Amino acid sequence: MSQPFFRFQQFTIHHGLCAMKVGTDGVLLGAWTNCADAKSILDVGTGSGLIALMLAQRSEAQITAIDIDENACLQAQINFEASSFRDHLSVQSIALQTFPFSQKYDLIVSNPPYFVNSLQSPNVRRTKARHTGTLPFADLIRKSTQLLNPFGRLSLILPFNAWEEIHHLAQENKLFLTRKTLVSPLKNSPPKRLLLEFSKKQKPTEEAAFYLEEGQGKRSKAYKTLTEEYYL
Repeated sequence: MSQPFFRFQQFTIHHGLCAMKVGTDGVLLGAWTNCADAKSILDVGTGSGLIALMLAQRSEAQITAIDIDENACLQAQINFEASSFRDHLSVQSIALQTFPFSQKYDLIVSNPPYFVNSLQSPNVRRTKARHTGTLPFADLIRKSTQLLNPFGRLSLILPFNAWEEIHHLAQENKLFLTRKTLVSPLKNSPPKRLLLEFSKKQKPTEEAAFYLEEGQGKRSKAYKTLTEEYYL
């Protein structure tokens, strides 16, 4: 059984109440996302609050985290309160589709559910966290566009095979691709994940690629560099 917490350099994530535990996707997105100039951030599907805490470590933004799972929100709140970043973190149990338009955000970040027709887990909460039925890509893109400031950005991690769908939806909603990073498990292996940044303002796209491991569980130099502010 995995331990109920994961220690980072400046905070600890307890995830015993969450359907989805701390994983590489969340760490990748939290470390890769550009939050330098953001004053307001929305973390969609926060789970344990991992990405929100990672961004809080690197910014002074006010960060709102949301999730449909009440237990996940409770866990995120516990993790936020135990951190030194508690004063600019908050969490709400609400779906993105019904999230109010009370303010606009400089940055929206999400590690969204992305399984469509795969075998569903007998654990209902885990199924909700993993499958797009609770947050279809179309809803994620449309609502994010509405909630972003004029210069706002949307940062996502997705399976490699979701590229065509998400790019088409972004174009439909007048979001421009500004960063795209392909992530492979090993050197010379095909990419499995996409790190994507979209913006309301068009500019040249920054493209990159890297792999996670050298083999036998050893992190690659690029992955070490990306996450050096976080992993112990």
